Amino acid sequence: MTDLAEHIVKSFDLELERLRDLLVAMGGKVESQVAMATRAVVEGEPSFAVSAMEMDPSVDKLERDVEAFVMRLLALRQPLAGDLRQSVAALKLSSDLERIGDYAANVAKRSIVLAQFTLPFKLTGIANLSRQVQENLKLSIDAIGAMDAEKAIQVWHSDDAVDDIYTAIFRELITYMMEDPRSITPCAHLLFIAKNLERIGDHATNIAETVHYAATGNVLEGERPKGESSAYALVTPTD
Repeated sequence: MTDLAEHIVKSFDLELERLRDLLVAMGGKVESQVAMATRAVVEGEPSFAVSAMEMDPSVDKLERDVEAFVMRLLALRQPLAGDLRQSVAALKLSSDLERIGDYAANVAKRSIVLAQFTLPFKLTGIANLSRQVQENLKLSIDAIGAMDAEKAIQVWHSDDAVDDIYTAIFRELITYMMEDPRSITPCAHLLFIAKNLERIGDHATNIAETVHYAATGNVLEGERPKGESSAYALVTPTD
């Protein structure tokens, strides 16, 4: 390899590293946004909700920054093989991260309404769901930074746990609504919050699939692991 060719390769490697750093920075901001939003729900503290919503524009800007960076790379570098996969994958990754930010902002907004109600039950299920989702999200973002296919697989296999917790929450909240019509409004908001958290988990899994493909060139084999679908959950009111 000539000195010029070696310089070009090293220069492009540095640009890919900067691209990953940009994605990790976006992921870190989204992580904080999700954490703030879920704390607003579980702790009933509106200031956390405001913080989560205020972060949304900066997440959107980072998505635009990633898109501009990738467009420049494609135009000037014309990458091939693994470099091309990583460049194009960055567009999908930033899109998933941006959608996670949107879901977090929606959770935050609903938490403000929810805080106006006195709930006759604890939010243990929501707390467990948010914890599992945040663990998967953190792992998926770590996978981006290292282009780590093994971490991506770990996230991929954890999605069914998120689905199972969501289904349990769905059944519990429907039961409360059937037993006491006064709980319908807060429970409806909690249903939307739980669904938003479940969708965040889905996008974390999307990220894992994209990282695995970018790192290995192989699509994860088989159907994505899924828990029991809430669409078919049977609810029996208690006596």
